[in-house]
Amino acid sequence: MRKLYLHTYFFIWLLCLMGLFIVAFFWEAVFPIAQGILYLFFFLCFVDFVLIFAQKKGISAQRILPERLSNSDENLIRISLKLHYPIGMYVKLIDEIPFQFQKRDFQYTMFLKVGQEKYFEYYLRPTERGEYSFGKLNAFVYSPLCLLMKRYISCEDAKVATYPSFLQMKKYELIAFSQRLFDFGLKKIRKIGHTMEFEHIRDYVQGDDMRTINWKASSKRSQLMVNQYQDEKSQNVYTLIDKGRSMQMPFEGLSLLDYAINTSLALTNIIIKKQDKAGIFTFSQKVEDRVIADRKSNQMQRIMEVLYNIQTNFLETDFSRLYTDINNNLKQRSLLLLYTNFETKNSLHRQLPYLKAIAKKHLLVVIFFQNTELDRMIHKTSQDIKEVYDKVIAEKFSFEKRLIAQELNRHGIQCILSTPQNLTLQSINKYLELKARAMI
Repeated sequence: MRKLYLHTYFFIWLLCLMGLFIVAFFWEAVFPIAQGILYLFFFLCFVDFVLIFAQKKGISAQRILPERLSNSDENLIRISLKLHYPIGMYVKLIDEIPFQFQKRDFQYTMFLKVGQEKYFEYYLRPTERGEYSFGKLNAFVYSPLCLLMKRYISCEDAKVATYPSFLQMKKYELIAFSQRLFDFGLKKIRKIGHTMEFEHIRDYVQGDDMRTINWKASSKRSQLMVNQYQDEKSQNVYTLIDKGRSMQMPFEGLSLLDYAINTSLALTNIIIKKQDKAGIFTFSQKVEDRVIADRKSNQMQRIMEVLYNIQTNFLETDFSRLYTDINNNLKQRSLLLLYTNFETKNSLHRQLPYLKAIAKKHLLVVIFFQNTELDRMIHKTSQDIKEVYDKVIAEKFSFEKRLIAQELNRHGIQCILSTPQNLTLQSINKYLELKARAMI
């Protein structure tokens, strides 16, 4: 494999020499000067060649990749460089990153001192799930003479799988279990009623609710005793993900399906941490992927593997098949979080009978998307009559989204109309609210 390359300055030298010899052709007095500069140029090339190629392994380079990439997040890629030359060298680094990122100008130049080890970092944001292939890591080394370069190749082809956003999952897990929920947009919901499960009896501590005093136990111990309760656990919570063509609409590089998948992963993690059972259905013309609700230690991994392989099939969604499958497989009342999208009231009315039938036996929350592109168009100042018409049409479609939400509420079906960016926060809010209100 060819390792010797010519630096840009090498060609600049050649152009200057050619110009000098052209002048010498017409003016002989300049010829000795041109000849002397030519000899100097060859001597410098020889010195540069010795400096670069005298060391067999002049530089060590290694690309440090994560075990897997997190979709829609900034993923850290690290490169370590160590110079073994006896003098300082310039290094031009070219990493062959996966073609999905479409970065054709990815190169960095730096100067390394003798024996210096340096870490270089950059971030990649994938917008598709699947396998990403990294190519070679190329390090071009050249001396301060800047005439010749030697290429070192490290880190042969490597493949890394991109999973649904597990970084977002960890982030929202930390937020949901911290005491600063309001700072991140999560509402603190006051618990309504007294629908908690009995756990044990303990000594009364100042500040305990007087209504929880166990008078029978207090009389036996001759001191106040109170009943300790815990939240009801092991409730079934399913996320239902629509894979139809309406979920393929793109927003900021991601499809609505990817937003739903990332949210489902983050929400499922919190559900399991809250001691509830989490499951998942994916469907379009039929239910294709199904993970029955559970809270075993491997449940998160099972759900992540299912979410990793979900793709839109561009078909019209059949909610009747979803209703039939739920009716046959879910005998216990469950919380169903349905991620789908309705653009018009007509599209809702076609599916409304099946949604109402599901809501009779289960607590159904329909989560659909607000079109942020329409909002930008509505708030944009119109410059001509065409933009006025576009703005009116955008307002009509935006208003219809709100009418869809009202229609669902009118039939006793809870719903969330969310922007793609706020989908995770609003979904977690809704789950915590329903838990606090003892509706599941």
